Parts: sequence; C-alpha cells; structure tokens
Amino acid sequence: MTWNRPVPLIGDRTSAAERAEDVGAWAFPASARQALHDVVASRRDIRRFRPDPVPAEVLDRVLAAAHAAPSVGHSQPWRFVVVAEPATRERAARMADEQRLRQARQLEPDAARRLLDLQLEGIREAPLGVVVACDRRAPAAGVLGRATFPDADLWSCACAIENLWLAARAEGLGVGWVTLFDPADLEGLLGLPEGVVTLGWLCLGWPDERPPAPGLERAGWSRRQPVADVVMRERWAEDGATAPAPPPSHLRAPGRAEVVGVRDVADALLTPPGSLGLLDRAVDRLEAVGRLRSGSTARGGVLLLAAGRHRVTELGVSAFEDSVTDEVLAASRAGESSGAAAARASGLGFRAEDAGSATGDLLHADALAPDAVGALLERGRAVGRELAAEHLLVALGEVGIGNTTVAAALAAGALDLPADDVVGLGAGADADMLRRKAEVVTRAVARVRRDAGPGPLPPERLLAALGGPELCLLAGAVLGAADGGAVVVLDGLATSVAALLAVRLEPGAAAYLVAGQRSRERAHARVLEHLGLEPLLDLRLRAGEGVGAALASRLLLGGLELRRSTGRTGRA
Repeated sequence: MTWNRPVPLIGDRTSAAERAEDVGAWAFPASARQALHDVVASRRDIRRFRPDPVPAEVLDRVLAAAHAAPSVGHSQPWRFVVVAEPATRERAARMADEQRLRQARQLEPDAARRLLDLQLEGIREAPLGVVVACDRRAPAAGVLGRATFPDADLWSCACAIENLWLAARAEGLGVGWVTLFDPADLEGLLGLPEGVVTLGWLCLGWPDERPPAPGLERAGWSRRQPVADVVMRERWAEDGATAPAPPPSHLRAPGRAEVVGVRDVADALLTPPGSLGLLDRAVDRLEAVGRLRSGSTARGGVLLLAAGRHRVTELGVSAFEDSVTDEVLAASRAGESSGAAAARASGLGFRAEDAGSATGDLLHADALAPDAVGALLERGRAVGRELAAEHLLVALGEVGIGNTTVAAALAAGALDLPADDVVGLGAGADADMLRRKAEVVTRAVARVRRDAGPGPLPPERLLAALGGPELCLLAGAVLGAADGGAVVVLDGLATSVAALLAVRLEPGAAAYLVAGQRSRERAHARVLEHLGLEPLLDLRLRAGEGVGAALASRLLLGGLELRRSTGRTGRA
C-alpha cells in the first residue's frame, strides 16, 4: 500500500521524486538573474545533491563569473581545480570525516552530538568538486595593495568564491563550502606546489534540497544577528564604549547515482529522513554498496576470525600464555568461542582462519618477511572475495595473544603518534606491563624509522616491521571484500588498524567500512577518527574475537530490514 507523503509545514516541502523530475527547477529565469539582491538573499550552503551531471556550458558560465571577481592589484591569484574523479572525491570525503570527528572531540558532549548530527558536506554526492587555490608565490611587495595588507590575495580568492556561489545560485545549482580539512592534506591530495594554498572544497551540483533558511540556523546551531548588531559608525564600539583609535585507488566506491539513489528510496519512507541517526548512515552505505552489484544473490553477513601468533609476547607484554591463541582457535572451529557464539546469536555465518606465526619480536627484528606479508595479503584478498560473493557484509574479528601491543605499534607508526597515545592495558594487564608495552612500542617504532629514514612508511613496510600474520590477512580481507562489493564491519583496534593499512594500499576501500564499535584500547578512537568513521556501538568491550562487530552487524542488518519493511509514501 502507498501512503500519503507527510508534507512538512515548515522547511523543504519537496519530495525526492519531485526533485528528480526536474533538477533545474530551482533556477531563476534569465530576466531575474540580474536581480542581484534576490540572488544574494536566496544563497544557501547546500549539503545534499542530485547525481545528475552539470553541463559543460553551465560550468563555464559559473567559473567565468568567479574569474570576474575583484582582486587586489588585479593580481587574479585564484586557481580552480575541478574534480570529477570518484576516487579523489572519496579520499577527500574521508579527510573531511576525519576532521569532523576531531572537531567533535574538542566540544562538550551535547555540542559534539549536535555537530555529528549535522550533514556538513556533500563531497561524495555532488557531481563536481571545485577546489579554490590561491597562488601566493608572487612577493607581496610586488603586488599593488599587498605590501600593506599581505593577505589581500586570500580575500580576492574569497571574492571569487562568492561570485561563483551567486552565479551558481542563479543557474539553479547548489554550492556547499567544505573547510573540514587539514589544509596540508588537501593540498597534497591535489598536488598543489609550494606557495599555493587552498581555501577549501566547493561541492557543486543540482541541489537535492530547497532550504528556506540557512541550514545551521534551521538546525538550531546559530542564528543570524540583526544588521544593527554588526554595523558600527566611525570607530569600533563594544558594550556601549568606543574603543581608542588572520591521492589513486583501483576499487570503485559507490558513485553519485548509488549514494543519491539510496537516499531517494529512504526519502519515500513513512518516517522522517535520518530518523535512525547514525544507523541510517550505515544502512545507506550498505545499500549503496549493494547497488554496485545488482543481480547478486548475496544476503546476510559473516564473521571472519583471523588468528595469529606473536613473538612480542617474549618481551613480557601479555598477561596470558601464547597457548591461549590456539585454544581459542580450536574453540572457534568447534563453534564454542565467544566470536563463534556472537556470530551465531547475531544470525551471521562464521569462518576461522589460522594466519600463522610472526618470526620477529618487533623490538629486535621485523615481525614478518616482506614475501610473507605479500602472501598473507593475497590470501586475505581471496578469502574476502569468497565471503563477499555470498554475503552483504563481512564482519572482522581476531585472536592473537600480544596483538594489542602489535596493533598499538602499527597505529603509532602509521599515525606518527607517541606510545603514550596508543598503548592501553589490554586484557589482564597491570601498570608494570603497561610500562613494558609502551617501552616496546617506542623502541620498535624508533628502530623502524631509523632504518627507513624520513617520510611516511609504506603500508607493506609497516606490516612487515610492526605487524603480525592475522593483521596482514585481515588487511587483505578488507580489500577482497570491498572488491567483491561487501561492506566490512570492523571490531576493535586490531581490525581497525588492519583496515587503516588497507585504505593506505587502496584508498577506495574506505567507502566500504563501517565501525562496529569503539573498544577500550586507547588508540582505537584515533584510528577510527583517521578513517572518518563513527562507531555504531560504544560498550567498552574487551571481548575481542569480533564480538563487537557481530553485535553491530546484527544491528546493521536489522536497520536494513526495518527500512525495507517500512511503508512507502506517494509523491504528494
């Protein structure tokens, strides 16, 4: 049965079907484009976009308007990098997700939740990204007006952005300005030369929202101040007083059509959009990935448990005997381990893989030889592809006595963090053991950096020097599952570090990841933050073995079933 669509009395009254019918319907007629004040008053920061392409002639008009902006000394310092490549957009979106989570971490809890509830970027959805760069290589003293105001070149580029924004609005296009980036990361992604800086990323496309007021104002984040409060006469006045005289991936991530198509379906449900909060976003990812393999018979999920043995335990960093790894592996194959039980309780299939043993203790020698890393990555890829052929999602789990030290060392090496920021107690550890773990991580990372020299370490080198067999296999499984079109649900620190290195190998893999939970391991939140992922669960688990990933997978599959079973509305 089709139900009448609830039409809101305030806000956007259009439906996804109406917006899809004519994506240019928001445009001003030609005679109104000169009505500058109308255009200015209706400019909005757009965060939702249709997947339809922007015609070349329209893009040319918008960029020409930006190029007509005023510039100090007629220096025209702006440069516009137009980005259409999905892999580049996906990497940029992950960078923005990382910075959003970092910013939320600095806020009070309530403000942080409100921030995370806001959709602050449309990098994945918009058909185009336009990065406005400022070429600052000309000496300020050589440009009229910059000798006294050296940053006037940046102001000129901001004027170009405003021109672009207003021209786009007149054409019926939407623009969203995203500044949730580490500037150096964005500049590195696009290969900007020294002396050229970025002013952020502009999402450009046909809008999939028609907001009657600014988004943050509608969300209660802020309000527009009265003009009288921001205008002063003659001199500065405050409080009544007058004052005296600042990278390529081979994996295909879901594109605009898949991302927006999933949201179109959700828009027609008899429930407010985004009613399931973070779970809605995870279900969107599951459905968008599913659209890449239409006709597949894959269903449900499976938990992959990888086991490995570590010689780092010889350094006194674990409260348990090495034999526990084999005990848990045997119990897993008998269906009696916590991981196997969690998979069964969550309606998942289960598979246990013995990844083998490390040959070095990290401190005095590399954990694995390079050829062993390559073989484990390929084995993991094969397992991931095999599981993805039958399942919508692949949850990851691990068992390996000593691997919290290994995972901490990998996190420290990959993210350039000190041991104190990554080393946690682990299961059963005490203060003395924590101190030994921190010392091992510090010295192991120093050894590798001393041998490798300056610069970031390649992921294969990190896995060989500081990793372990099960982490190599899991990194490969992430790549194989993503290549096969399955969403990968992460568990604790070890699986997340494996995923981080998989993303370093293939940036497109990031689009397939869901953080099942946030564990008590100190480095876990930092790794998830770097991946731009918010965890579905935060239960302070120490179980390991994929228990958290299994529980989150059940929640995710339940959310998918809830969406598919909810009534649909008409186009009213």
